[in-house]
Amino acid sequence: MLPIDPDADRSRRAWVACPNCDHGVGCQDCLQGRNCPAHWQYLISNHATVVHLQCPSCTHLWSLDTRTRRRVA
Repeated sequence: MLPIDPDADRSRRAWVACPNCDHGVGCQDCLQGRNCPAHWQYLISNHATVVHLQCPSCTHLWSLDTRTRRRVA
């Protein structure tokens, strides 16, 4: 398990599902597209439409192209 990235900041968050643990499964706020207070990801950085995220639950790091909502390796 990785540590939380040193650039992670609770004030920079994104509300997308973690592709590794999907810690928001079954949450009514998440299912309705609301900004749930519990199921969010750290927004580490971005480059244009590609955001770099880290899950606070499982510490998984990944990138996502928000224009197409597809995972970037």
